[in-house]
Amino acid sequence: MTPADLSRTVVRAVCRAVEEGELPAGAGVPERVVVDRTRPGGVGEYATAVAFQIAKRAGMAPAEVARVIAGMLAGVPGIERVEITGAGFLNFVLAERSAAELVREVRERGARYGFASPEGELRERVVGDAVRRIRHSQGQEGLGGLFVAPLARRDRGVVALYGADAAAWAMLAVAPHETAVFSPRLLLQDEAANEFFRVRYAHARSRALTANAAQLGFLAEPGPVGGEGGAVVRGLLDHPLVLEAAAHHRAPERVVRHLVGLADALLDFQYRVLPKGDEKPSAAHRARLALAEAAGTVLAGGLALLGIDAPDCL
Repeated sequence: MTPADLSRTVVRAVCRAVEEGELPAGAGVPERVVVDRTRPGGVGEYATAVAFQIAKRAGMAPAEVARVIAGMLAGVPGIERVEITGAGFLNFVLAERSAAELVREVRERGARYGFASPEGELRERVVGDAVRRIRHSQGQEGLGGLFVAPLARRDRGVVALYGADAAAWAMLAVAPHETAVFSPRLLLQDEAANEFFRVRYAHARSRALTANAAQLGFLAEPGPVGGEGGAVVRGLLDHPLVLEAAAHHRAPERVVRHLVGLADALLDFQYRVLPKGDEKPSAAHRARLALAEAAGTVLAGGLALLGIDAPDCL
């Protein structure tokens, strides 16, 4: 269950509570519920403060509203339990997913993994386009005044100097109100010094691992990967939340930071994927390869949302 799915599930629970008279009609049903990662002191993976929003219109205490919503969510597939903390925060403990299940979903959805289920100047246009794509991935529309103006002379210059993809990365790597940094590092083919290169290189490495495995006579197959793949698994699990938050806050820089973290995890994990020496390919190698392929798919999908290519070879 993605954060966007969880948000819609809570909206449906509120709607049902109003229809069944558990909440007064005047409480209203929000169009969208903001779901965030649980903060210190919370429980489970995600939390929402929607009960406080509804309580004002319902004339009820937030904790009472939270108890009603929690009751409506009992037994929903994908949610193991709902707990209430503080004055009325709803905390969600999701059903545990194995690495194999996660990888299968990425393989099935490809570059659209993390997308919500169906239900001026160059920089401003680059950011606007990225925000539009990210919001579209979450089923959201309406960007206000993000598309404006012709290219500034300086912006035409950085594209000519660094290339469209590297220039776009620099523009999207920081919040729109911050100054983009165009550095000679953008041109370095160095994974340690250039985050832009590192992310695309990690994607290319995932493709190379697949080719190398084929030469060794085995293919990827989702399965248990153990703790050694934990950082990659966490990166895949967080991807839908990052997209949902980036869409809500219109902040493509969140996607940039997430892709860098996932790339770091994959580049560290890559050395555990293929057999070494006289070692024969095993189920563990096939599972690790499947996880690496899934990470590469997510990197390519994230770059595509930013309007940046993900070449198979660098």
